[in-house]
Amino acid sequence: MSEATKTQQIEFVVNGVPVRVRSHHPHLLSALRDELNITSPKDGCSPSGQCGCCTVFVNGKAVVSCQTSLDKVSGGEVMTLEGVDEQERQKYAHAFAACGGLQCGFCIPGIVVRAKAQVDKKGASLKREDMARHLGAHLCRCTGYVKILDAIEMVATGQSPHCEPVGGVGSRSVKYEAQQLALGDRGYVDDIRIDGMQHGALHLTSHARARVINIDATAALAHPNVTAVFTAADIPGELMVGIIYKDWPVMIPVGGMTSYAGDVLAIVVATDRISAREAAQLVDVTYEVLPPVTDPRKALTNEDIAVWKTESNILSTSSYSRGDVDAAFTQSTHIVEQDFSTQRIEHAFLEPESTLAVPSLDGSSVHVYSGGQGIWDDRNDIAKVLGIDNSQVTVELITNGGAFGGKEDMSNQAHAALAAWLLKVPVKCTLSREESFLMHAKRHPIEMSYKIGCNEAGEILALHVRALGDSGAYASVGMKVLERMAGHASGPYSVPNINVEAIAVRTNNPICGAFRGFGANQAQFAMEGVLDRLAEKVGIDGWTLRRRNVIMPGMVWGPGQIMDDGCLGASKCLDEIKPAYDKARRDGKAIGLGLGLKNSGLGNGFKEITRAVVHFTHDGRIEVRHGWTEMGQGINTVAQQVVVHELGVDGSLIDVIVDTTRELGLGQTTGSRGTLMGAGAVQAACQAALAANCAVGVDHLGEYRVDWTTKLGDPGVEHPIIHSTFGYAAQLVVIDKETGKIEEVIAAHDVGKAVNPQLCEGQIEGSVHMGLGYALSEDFPSDPITGYPTNTTLRSLGILRAKDVPKISVMIVESPQPNSPYGIKGVGEIGLVPTAGAVAAALYEYDGQWRNKLPMRRNDASSEE
Repeated sequence: MSEATKTQQIEFVVNGVPVRVRSHHPHLLSALRDELNITSPKDGCSPSGQCGCCTVFVNGKAVVSCQTSLDKVSGGEVMTLEGVDEQERQKYAHAFAACGGLQCGFCIPGIVVRAKAQVDKKGASLKREDMARHLGAHLCRCTGYVKILDAIEMVATGQSPHCEPVGGVGSRSVKYEAQQLALGDRGYVDDIRIDGMQHGALHLTSHARARVINIDATAALAHPNVTAVFTAADIPGELMVGIIYKDWPVMIPVGGMTSYAGDVLAIVVATDRISAREAAQLVDVTYEVLPPVTDPRKALTNEDIAVWKTESNILSTSSYSRGDVDAAFTQSTHIVEQDFSTQRIEHAFLEPESTLAVPSLDGSSVHVYSGGQGIWDDRNDIAKVLGIDNSQVTVELITNGGAFGGKEDMSNQAHAALAAWLLKVPVKCTLSREESFLMHAKRHPIEMSYKIGCNEAGEILALHVRALGDSGAYASVGMKVLERMAGHASGPYSVPNINVEAIAVRTNNPICGAFRGFGANQAQFAMEGVLDRLAEKVGIDGWTLRRRNVIMPGMVWGPGQIMDDGCLGASKCLDEIKPAYDKARRDGKAIGLGLGLKNSGLGNGFKEITRAVVHFTHDGRIEVRHGWTEMGQGINTVAQQVVVHELGVDGSLIDVIVDTTRELGLGQTTGSRGTLMGAGAVQAACQAALAANCAVGVDHLGEYRVDWTTKLGDPGVEHPIIHSTFGYAAQLVVIDKETGKIEEVIAAHDVGKAVNPQLCEGQIEGSVHMGLGYALSEDFPSDPITGYPTNTTLRSLGILRAKDVPKISVMIVESPQPNSPYGIKGVGEIGLVPTAGAVAAALYEYDGQWRNKLPMRRNDASSEE
């Protein structure tokens, strides 16, 4: 781009104010955000225009601004949510808050613009199904669209929303910051603006496996707006980071070797975002290209080590055996053997990863704004990379725009912090959607071989399982995912004889790590599949077989754990869904039933400790500090409600803060542990406050711990306590036999105690939506020749849009967990564990074809795109 082009200007009107912007912006969104600092339009995928987060009005029409050139708006009028009449703004904000129509909130401002366009046009005559169709340009990964459509319908029909004030545990309180999120007023990391801030852009590898011979930054440094280029040679501390194993290089040095498509070679810092990105492409790297290891089964015996600085392609092996499986199979009347395979999946959180690092005025410390799922882990690794003490790094959580496990590992936090530390200026680094796809960990594809036997009555006698998971290059939490898959291999059933082995293997494919379900959904797709085949052999229906074998208190589960009264939730979910099951059968529908369990917390011998602080300030406010990441699931709302419940205070006086200025966090916000452990710690902090008469200006500290679990496969432990808590869910999928379309998903979920029933419903609806995509259409394959992912856009992922989502009916079951705060079990992860198995069974009833591979209707979904 020539200098003359950069200095040309375009004039138009924004929110009633004439403006003039530089013409070099690639699209309207860039001009709005980066030059005019208008941040309600969010950047989720620019310039592809496939998420709808940046929707604005141009000359009265709702358009996707990252697909709109400045030439098209020259002399025209642009309106964002900032320019909408305040009374109308509040109408939408209150409707979305009252209906629970948002979770992380990143997609909602764009959806509000689209909704306003339709409501202005059609008013009360706007039909729900038509609005769902108009949302085809928009993605929401959190809600399942149910409550979004409720909110729009409320506005269209002129209903007055009632926003439930913050109440105690069990109330349908409005989500913390809901109104601000709905309008885009509560910023994310990339919305933060600081004087003197510079922008970082990453240069990623061109090869998944290659030796780096040379890195030449000459051309990048010659760019007129570039401040610096940093490589691994500039790192003053440690090169490697990682949640469990420190095997993930922040950048690959000269002489090092790349191991996957997301490896970073350099960070370029410039005065503006466009220049940083332009210059990052000018970094010239010389490689010795090596053949990538992409076949996980061959990697087991391949003499080539796939990943730099590792010694084996086997990341982990998780195994256990109980009883005599071989003898039990000889006694079995019916045996089913089946192989299953599940696919790699992209999280597709709507907010790409962004980090802002700000050095202190004296240069002795750095403050990092992060949207990661474990800011204490972030702090510790950043300090090691910079070669400084933990006390010199503060990481502040900025509530993120979705995560689902994909923001556990650091992405660009260390790079932004390094640049800010070395330059002594604020540096922000925000990934593009394509970079996000390449860098962060995905859901594991797992190959599973199941063999199950039962007696004449359908009582399970034996289960044999072998599994192989492709974990990609670096460890992340891959070994824990396969460990969890092994532990959950038998589902929520009593199996007296069991033998399980699950291997995580390293390859040069995309890294795989944490993702909602965390191995349990892969395992239970297979387990539910063999159960349905077994039921057919026995001659009974799927509900009866499950009820006959469901785990009950005092029974031995899976790896040998003796289950407590918390497991009553499994049978209660089955009983709750039975009337709907019978009705669908009477109505002649094709139906499928899935039953699942998922642990809450880490377990497996890990000592889990979390703390919280309640602090009464001198100005009458109440600070609540906890150690968990708010990413849409509602942990900040939970903390707020617990304080109201325990102290009887006005919820509007509560401010929720998460940063590393106190030692409160331990590990990642994962495994549905936020609500369980967060509520316990905040409850304890409230009790400490009461004991001190709610003294002002004092940190009232509370702690909650789970330190009594046992590691899977510990020798000599006959009945290990693998996990302290489990959630349970039964889901019924109903298909119309004429059309083959899913009409409804009925979801009965045992959450122990619904701290906020509305948020629980939203979590379940959103996870069913995600589970349907997992079952039917979503995929994230990689090229076996190069190791690079073959999907590069959001639309290519196969995520279901609003018009494709069937009716979702939620039944909340509350079967309390003994010894947990308020009986809480958690809801975030269990939500999609039973879905794929239920879909497979319903499709079998529809067309007589057993499915054993996910996704089950990818070609159909692709043709609809």
